[in-house]
Amino acid sequence: MNTRRVLRRDVLKAGIALAITPAIGFAEVPPAGNMDKVARKGRIHQAVCRWCYQGIALDDLCAYSAGIGLKGIDLLRPEEWSIPQKYGIICTMGDAGGGEIPNGLNREENHATIEAAFRKNIPLAAKMGVPNVIAFSGNRNGMSDEEGARNTVTGLMRLKKIAQDYGVTINLELLNSRKDHHDYMADHTAWGVSVVKEVDSPNVKLLYDIYHMQIMEGDLIQTIRDNIRWLGHFHTGGVPGRHELNDQQEIHWVGVMNAIATLDFKGYVAHEFIPTGDSLASLRQAVDLCDV
Repeated sequence: MNTRRVLRRDVLKAGIALAITPAIGFAEVPPAGNMDKVARKGRIHQAVCRWCYQGIALDDLCAYSAGIGLKGIDLLRPEEWSIPQKYGIICTMGDAGGGEIPNGLNREENHATIEAAFRKNIPLAAKMGVPNVIAFSGNRNGMSDEEGARNTVTGLMRLKKIAQDYGVTINLELLNSRKDHHDYMADHTAWGVSVVKEVDSPNVKLLYDIYHMQIMEGDLIQTIRDNIRWLGHFHTGGVPGRHELNDQQEIHWVGVMNAIATLDFKGYVAHEFIPTGDSLASLRQAVDLCDV
């Protein structure tokens, strides 16, 4: 069982009581044939995280996402990777067995299992046009950050040639340990950058989750500018609450997106927030806002 999916479903249930009702709404998805595809500026390549829309069939989410100008869907399992292609989009970040949030690369006993999963799934990702796969540091559980960094480097050194051989990028995710993922080790940009710098591969980067790093660090724009070489992917989410990207939360999204666009970032920015209103209207609003 994938811990990431379970935890995020639990967040969805607890945070807003998972009101899959007309009030909170997983709104009815417009038929794809009835939608005029939205043309986007193309400076920010946007996607959406599947887990935030569990009440919508994946095919419907793909059709709607394609219609509003998204490039793909994040965090799909291998058996789902072909589905977005039917709608002219891709899986932008695959779940290929890169550990679990609490159990990841910072413990050497996990390396063989993760390597076996990547040897199986990264070739498939390349075949299916999935450019990125996700990985996790794991929790500290009493381990020092220094030891965890050494172990994570060791694990990624085992994996990087697989990624390089198939042209797929491994993205180690940065998460907050203050609110959502207590004790998670990769909870600061500096720690993650120190790891990927040592691995030194164009196919090993960081998933910079803007929601999580706002909680842990702030100083988003300067941090992104200073470290863009090491960042392979972005996630969004309003702070506080991980809800819509709007004027009820503290991140200035237009400023952050302009900073990313100015850096000529070629990867993806995937929306990972929990809608509190009409879910599809909220997604469309976020995509419009970030289309700088």
